[in-house]
Amino acid sequence: MISVVIPALNEVQNLPRLLAALRCETAVHEVIVVDGGSRDMTVDEARKFDVQVVESQPGRGVQLRCGADVATGDVFLFLHADSEFPAGGLDRIVENLAMSPAIVGGNFRLLFSGEARFSRWLTRYYAWIRRRGLYYGDSAIFVRRDVYDTIGGMRPIALMEDFDFVRRMERFGRTVCILEPPLVTSSRRFEGRNSIAIVFGWLRIHALYHLGVSPDRLASIYYSRRFRRAILSDQNTARIPESRYDNH
Repeated sequence: MISVVIPALNEVQNLPRLLAALRCETAVHEVIVVDGGSRDMTVDEARKFDVQVVESQPGRGVQLRCGADVATGDVFLFLHADSEFPAGGLDRIVENLAMSPAIVGGNFRLLFSGEARFSRWLTRYYAWIRRRGLYYGDSAIFVRRDVYDTIGGMRPIALMEDFDFVRRMERFGRTVCILEPPLVTSSRRFEGRNSIAIVFGWLRIHALYHLGVSPDRLASIYYSRRFRRAILSDQNTARIPESRYDNH
C-alpha cells in the first residue's frame, strides 16, 4: 500500500482538487493530510474526502515527518498540496518499484504550470538537474518504507528538508524518475518576482547549506522580509507571502 503524505498550510484553494484526483487512483493507498495550523477551511475540506487529518507544528519538514510516523503503507509518497497529480500516477509508482528490489524510490518528471518564460525554463532546468540526481519535494518524492527508516527518515528541519532527504536516498541506492505521466506543480510562488534574483537566491541558500549553516539560520534568512523583497520585481507593491511553503 502507498501512504500519500500531504503537508498543508492554508491550502483550501488547492487541496480539494488534489484529493479528488487521488480518490480516482486504483492502486491501494491511504491519504494523510498533515495540517500545520491553517487559518482557512483546509482541515474542513480535507475531512470531506474521508482522509486522515493530522495536526502538527508548522514547517514542511516537521509535517512530513509527522505524516510518515502515522503512515501504515510499505511505500511513502510525499506530495505538495498544490500539485496536479496525474491519473494512474500511483500505479506507475507500483510498477517502477516492482521492476527491481534495488530501486529504493524516486520522483516524477515535473512540469511547471503556466506559459510564462520562467516557468518553461524551470521545467527544462528541473529535467537537467534530475539527470544529475538532484530533485526536490515538489516533484513528488516516493520511497520504500524500509529504506525511509534505514536512512533516518525525513528530518524535521526548518529548510532544505527535501534536499537533505534526497541526498541520503540517492546515496543509499538506485532511484527512478517517472517520465510519463508527469506531475504538474503550481508556478504561483514565482508570480511577481524577479526570475534572475530567484535563481541567485537559491544559489545563495544552497551555498550556505553546503558551508554548514544550520537549517534554522537558513530559514531565518530565506523567510526574512529583506531577503524576500530582494527577489520581488516591485518592492513597493508586492506582498510578502504568509505561507512558509513557497520555497525552492
